[in-house]
Amino acid sequence: MNTSVRNTGRLITAALRALLVLTVVCGVLYPLAVTGVAQTLFSGKANGSEISSGGKVVGSSLIGQTYHLPLKNPEDPDEAPRPDLRWFQPRPSNGLGTNSVNTQYSLILSGATNRSGDNEDLIQWVKDAKAAVVRDNSTAGHRVDPEDIPADAVTSSGSGLDPHISPEYARLQIHRVAERNELPADRLGALVDEHTDGRVLGFIGEPRVNVLELNVALRELTGSGS
Repeated sequence: MNTSVRNTGRLITAALRALLVLTVVCGVLYPLAVTGVAQTLFSGKANGSEISSGGKVVGSSLIGQTYHLPLKNPEDPDEAPRPDLRWFQPRPSNGLGTNSVNTQYSLILSGATNRSGDNEDLIQWVKDAKAAVVRDNSTAGHRVDPEDIPADAVTSSGSGLDPHISPEYARLQIHRVAERNELPADRLGALVDEHTDGRVLGFIGEPRVNVLELNVALRELTGSGS
């Protein structure tokens, strides 16, 4: 009986020691080491890839956001937000909260439409989005050709949170943004080129433009505070 009690006591003591050691190593030392390495070598990514403008954090380069005008009647649940056409617009999404380039934003959900290519609702959404792209981006001196509209201008990403658009969609918006901000179109064309990232390692993915980074650069170019 005494031997059994002593053996049990030794097992409990060993278990408590193991728990203490593993807690210190895995719960304290390892997280501190990983955090230290991340903050030293990858500080921006470790902190959420934040983007700042005007001394404020305006978002993350990893999460898309929309650029809408303030609602005329915020208490009306049926009022649809309208895009603020001074800014470059992201691809369509049901997963993004309303935002402008220098205010905090809230995400409402993330997810794809999960509809097949021949779904009638999806087809109508694409037609409506295409008509909106032509309407919003055509100016007095430049009309958008529907044949020039890229797929990402009328379809959402799988997550609904894609922060990028194609260079083709960014260039399609140049004349409208230039007119709204009273800037030369060629200057905005150069701005888009400056913010176009190539394929990863030269062959993975497609060229892309981060919309938030582009709009922050546009804000700095125009000196706009909103």
